[in-house]
Amino acid sequence: MKSTILKTASIYLLPILLLFSIFILLRGHYFPGGGFVGGLIAAIAFVLHSFTHGTEATLKLLRIHPSALIPVGLALAAISMFAPMLNGQPVMTGLWFDQPVPVIGLIGSALFFDIGVYVVVIGVVLTILFTIAQYSG
Repeated sequence: MKSTILKTASIYLLPILLLFSIFILLRGHYFPGGGFVGGLIAAIAFVLHSFTHGTEATLKLLRIHPSALIPVGLALAAISMFAPMLNGQPVMTGLWFDQPVPVIGLIGSALFFDIGVYVVVIGVVLTILFTIAQYSG
C-alpha cells in the first residue's frame, strides 16, 4: 500500500489495538469479550500493519511465525482445562486465587483458558492470512 497517511497511522494503531485486545481479553470474565474476540482484534492489528508495511516486515516484527503460536495456545488451554483434576475435581472446574489482582480482578483457570484461546486465534488467523498473502501475489 502506498498511502503515507495509512502507513504512518498504522504505526500508532498497532500498539493501541494490541492494548485494546488485551483489555477485551481481560474484560471477558465479567462482560462480553474474552479470548476469541481479543485474539481477533490483535490479529487485525497485525493484518493492518501487514497491509501497509508488507507481510515480511510484519513477520519480522512478530519475530516468530504465527503458526508457532497455535500449539502454545492449545497447550495453555489444555493445561488450564485439566488442572482441576490435580485437586480431584472434574475437568473445567473453575479454580480461583483468593486475592484479587489490582486492575485485573480475580485470576483463575478461566483466564488462562481465555489466554490460550487468545493465542490460538492470533496464530490461526495470521497463519491463514499471511499464507494467502505470500502465495497470492
